[in-house]
Amino acid sequence: MNVSSGNSFAVLLKDRTVPARNSSIFKRLSVVSLIAGLSVLTACGGNAAPNNAVTADGAAAAVPAANAAPAGGAPVTIEFWYGLGGKLGENMESLIQKFNASQQEVIVKGIVQGDYTETEQKLQAAIAAGQVPAAVLSSNIDWARKGYYAAMDELIAGQPDFNKEDFVQTFLNQGQVDGKQYFLPMYGSTQVMYYRKDAFAKSGIDASQIKTWEDLAAAAKKMTVSEGGKTTFYGWEPMWGSGNMVDAALSKGGSILSEDGTKVTIDSPEWIDAWEFFRKAIHEDKTMRIHSGGQGWEYWYKTIDDVMKGQAAGYTGSSGDQGDLDFSVVSAMEQPGWAGAGEGKPVAGASMAGIPAKAGDAEKQAAMKWLTYFTSSENTAFWSINTGYISVRQSALEDPAFVAFSESNPQIKIPLQQAAHASPPFQDPTGGKINDALTIAADKVQIENIPAAEALKEAQQTAQAALDKLK
Repeated sequence: MNVSSGNSFAVLLKDRTVPARNSSIFKRLSVVSLIAGLSVLTACGGNAAPNNAVTADGAAAAVPAANAAPAGGAPVTIEFWYGLGGKLGENMESLIQKFNASQQEVIVKGIVQGDYTETEQKLQAAIAAGQVPAAVLSSNIDWARKGYYAAMDELIAGQPDFNKEDFVQTFLNQGQVDGKQYFLPMYGSTQVMYYRKDAFAKSGIDASQIKTWEDLAAAAKKMTVSEGGKTTFYGWEPMWGSGNMVDAALSKGGSILSEDGTKVTIDSPEWIDAWEFFRKAIHEDKTMRIHSGGQGWEYWYKTIDDVMKGQAAGYTGSSGDQGDLDFSVVSAMEQPGWAGAGEGKPVAGASMAGIPAKAGDAEKQAAMKWLTYFTSSENTAFWSINTGYISVRQSALEDPAFVAFSESNPQIKIPLQQAAHASPPFQDPTGGKINDALTIAADKVQIENIPAAEALKEAQQTAQAALDKLK
């Protein structure tokens, strides 16, 4: 699969669909060893207390009175695990509460995890223990093939209001494994650029004229402030991790695999040049910097804070950051391309939710009712308005609230415009080993100041060995 092709997104926009980060699309998933024998696992299923949303430490919110058990019996209570913080978490809790108040058959308990990685770690332990949530904001194609997730096709058929054709088909197809639907797209995303309007104006920089990464480098150099040999104001802050580094390489013409899928190509000149660009800006020119490490999304919010507090001119982040930003201070623009290579081709994709196979039949049906509700036209439009993520249904574009919001908040359109020339998310045939190699290589370049050629050569060898084992 050549991930540098973005033609499908252009077609989607012509059809008035809403294509999209990240995962990866997406925010960075740290490479950490999976934790076995977790000491705290909340019991799942119908015996759980009827709460709306609880944090990982057990704090709970009361259920609205409208959730009183129907005359025919008690509602089915399920857990939904998600690794979202800040405004994203608040908006998720809002929709959970709205769903619980809207009907009497299902009560959703939202269980907050630290991030996407922690969600998958805890899910692995829950699967081993046989006590799983009914729904989880996580997807893993390899796990689906191993039977850890339930196929959704029959469950979808049982939802009269599902309207499968209304989904953005690229997003929906992303959740298919071997011809069956295992995951549903919850929201789409792509990494875009956010910049301080005052910093650009002070240096006489017109954001509309930044067409290439070379243009951005020149602007960053102009805006950077140094005192006593130390940078006190950074011209730009890329986000930690392989995400926007991969975007940059794809935009330069690189690919992850050869056309026939037999060779890993992440050590090509396009990759080396793109990644070396960032290493030099961070470690030599010191016009850019990254925040790394910390708990959960700590590094992400530190990057946002630098810009909002006037310590950096801008940063590369998720379309989903829009709910955390003050657009009287900042504005948004698309990722640029490279001189001589055309417009940018960053990745756009969907964050997916699945239903673990070990959930009971009643819990699976309840989970599908909740996921169908979340992805309805009205609610996916609400999610987009309040978070900046991209709606997963075509009809959301015509939702009155979305239409009104986009007229007065043009930044909401930037991810859609970028998605028109985006690359689809890479489906790693090795079960994640190629992506892991890229993550390690990105750390070497961004944190350890190791030349891109060296880091990517080692990553290519590791990834190629993993790919060769599939033969």
